[in-house]
Amino acid sequence: MTFLLGQSMTGGYGGADILHDCSIGVERGEIAVVVGPNGAGKSTAMKAIFGMLSLRTGTVTMNGEDITALAPQERVRKGMGFVPQTGNVFPSMSVQENLEMGAFIREDDIAETMDQVFDLFPILREKRRQPAGELSGGQRQQVAVGRALMTRPSVLMLDEPTAGVSPIVMDELFDRIIEIARTGIAILMVEQNAKQALNIADKGYVLVQGRNRYTDTGATLLADPEVRRAFLGG
Repeated sequence: MTFLLGQSMTGGYGGADILHDCSIGVERGEIAVVVGPNGAGKSTAMKAIFGMLSLRTGTVTMNGEDITALAPQERVRKGMGFVPQTGNVFPSMSVQENLEMGAFIREDDIAETMDQVFDLFPILREKRRQPAGELSGGQRQQVAVGRALMTRPSVLMLDEPTAGVSPIVMDELFDRIIEIARTGIAILMVEQNAKQALNIADKGYVLVQGRNRYTDTGATLLADPEVRRAFLGG
């Protein structure tokens, strides 16, 4: 039984389906990466798993429970953290306030979790009083990921976490993502930087036009000449 699984998902917006019988899953402590050309339905698949898109057919299960009918906020309570690609911080609020906002569903003491986030992203401790809008793109992404971690999720979903950041910042973010997975959290992410993402992936999904084209370990996909030629620039 896969810990988080969107199975045979078909659906889209309005009348047109974007996903066609698409399946994506991830285990606890693993990193699963969804790659593919623009318009392949990668972000749509994430939204479907998070409940932002109603499926015509297919199911989403988490830890053996069918959550297909649950709204996104109910999925957060079940242990899902989602970091959208844009609009993922409150720019006028301080770093610390952003993190506090992330803990909205918790009624216990959040200080320990905040310390863990600051240990993971030391620059945020330094800038905790600064408005998030004043930070660099990479630092804002750290705030967004940190905010999602404040709910203590069992699954962290990231939609293009390295969009628009420099290669150095990308490597650093990927290192942190590996660290998060090592704590036992399942990580599912959509990524434009396919080669680098598959490098850290336990499992990779290549989507084309909303369908599964290749599914394998990150290493196997990286080594597949066909995948390299078609999707990884040779």
